Amino acid sequence: MQLGWLDWTIIVAYLLINLLIGLWYTKRASKSLSEFFVSGRDAPWWLVGTSMVATTFAADTPLAVTGLVIKNGIAGNWFWWSSLMSGMLTVFFFARLWYRARILTDVEFTELRYGGRPAAVLRGFRGLYMGIAINSIIMGWVTLAMTKILGLTLGINEWVAVFLCLGLTAFYTVLSGMWGLLVTDAFQFVLKMTGCVALAIFAVNRVGGIDGLKAGLETNYGTSEKILAFTPTLDSPWMPIGLFLVYIGMNWWASWSPGAEPGGGGYVVQRIFSARSEKDSLLATLWFNIAHYALRPWPWIVVALCAMVLYPQLADPQLIASKQVDPEEGFVMVMIEVLPPVWRGFMLAAFAAAYMSTISTHLNWGASYLINDFYKRFLQTDRTEAHYVWASRVATVLVMVLAAVVSVNLTSIEGAWKLLLAIGAGTGPVYLLRWYWWRINAWSEVSAMLGAFLVTFLVQGVFNVNIDSTDGFIQSMLITVLITTVIWVTVTFLTQPESDTVLEGFYQRVRPEGPGWQHVATRLGLEAPNTLWNSALNWICGVVLVYCTLFSVGKFLFGDWLAGSLFLAGAVVSGVVLLRTFSGFNTGDSEADPLLLDIAKDTK
Repeated sequence: MQLGWLDWTIIVAYLLINLLIGLWYTKRASKSLSEFFVSGRDAPWWLVGTSMVATTFAADTPLAVTGLVIKNGIAGNWFWWSSLMSGMLTVFFFARLWYRARILTDVEFTELRYGGRPAAVLRGFRGLYMGIAINSIIMGWVTLAMTKILGLTLGINEWVAVFLCLGLTAFYTVLSGMWGLLVTDAFQFVLKMTGCVALAIFAVNRVGGIDGLKAGLETNYGTSEKILAFTPTLDSPWMPIGLFLVYIGMNWWASWSPGAEPGGGGYVVQRIFSARSEKDSLLATLWFNIAHYALRPWPWIVVALCAMVLYPQLADPQLIASKQVDPEEGFVMVMIEVLPPVWRGFMLAAFAAAYMSTISTHLNWGASYLINDFYKRFLQTDRTEAHYVWASRVATVLVMVLAAVVSVNLTSIEGAWKLLLAIGAGTGPVYLLRWYWWRINAWSEVSAMLGAFLVTFLVQGVFNVNIDSTDGFIQSMLITVLITTVIWVTVTFLTQPESDTVLEGFYQRVRPEGPGWQHVATRLGLEAPNTLWNSALNWICGVVLVYCTLFSVGKFLFGDWLAGSLFLAGAVVSGVVLLRTFSGFNTGDSEADPLLLDIAKDTK
């Protein structure tokens, strides 16, 4: 890709803006661990929610979505669309509980919910496991995507690209802490959405408009209807119905995946901790799910479809299997072919923004585990805040180096997605139930994690089940979820429950609702409010709202005005019902934040 001086000016200006933001917040980030990792718990909902969206819009995301669409049609996106149901659970069931916990990381939760040596060991193990192993895999595949982009567009060597990308991002992340990340995320999100929308417009114009796109799909593949279908038919050659059923029936509640953890977790919870109130934490998470699933996907999907028309070889199963072509590169190939000068520089800056918003979060998030949940908890327990902030910056650099090593050993972004999903299969129910059932204990989590990992290793390493194939992925998920569930349920009932002291302390601090904590509330002389049915109605309305919005935008894009209007009407109705029934802040607790009661009144 040839870049002119205006292109380079745009790229350099973008990088300078990020550096200046990082420098601006350096002093504030140096005050304490709370400032460095959760912005002093003082950020507004719109900034927190936008940061969540920006973080999940990484350099790998458009490429992975392109690969899914080229191999499975639009319906292939149910691989991640199904996670909306988990995300909405976080909004209406878990966001306010996480906020009330008043902790620094989701791993710290283990010693709030559980007690004794098992809880301490679990916290230390999860701090290292999440901060090093899982975090490195995530950053590795994101960096892999960016190296593909730089290699295809500028011809940069892989190792040079890796350390260039990670080094620049780590520099301002080390300086600015969470406040700098939140502000740069908002700036970066606007930039990358603008670039992707522009690219989609140029791509559609290149293939002759929407009608030309449909005609090109018909010419190359003999069908456009099944490729463009939002849900697969029973005989669809593009998206097997069995895979679709696994996505919508199991993935969203049974498996851990970054950004859509059952019960919340990871960097989404880190952002919840950064909010200034319980109200802000819930509204931020709601805005994140609406923007993440309903507003962002269509530019990527449209570009992927245009790539299928322009480069039909990318969809050839034999070429894909033999790795002669990489469907994920279709997005970048379209970018190189259709973008005019100036827009090329803008789009590269947008990809840099997509990359940096995600990597900066993971650098900060990974360092929070290493410092708060291992170094401070077990190694240096009584040092000053200044010492811990310094250690956090060192840990950030360490996390960067580990991510670089992983990135050069990955080959497929989608494959890494599936691997992470498989490793977490079966753990989801534990993360959901630990909030609402007193009987879950530390050994429940330990056995679920180890069970999922060992079963995944046996299924893929010993029995050679290939999760990159449709049948292999289905088999792996079903087997792992079933066996892992049996393991952790058995272990739960064979081990002692947590002590009354631990359970009562957790209940008083977090105030979970429902019958699962009734006997604890009774013992404390408290009345346990139960609005779970209302929260379930809110969850249904939220899911319908987002899916109807998502599908209405798609139908309008492809000229189906009647279906688009019907989906839009469904979105409006579900939104109205949600507003009229929402009671997420009316906790029934006399100690509730007055702001929480205000929002409840506003939504009635």
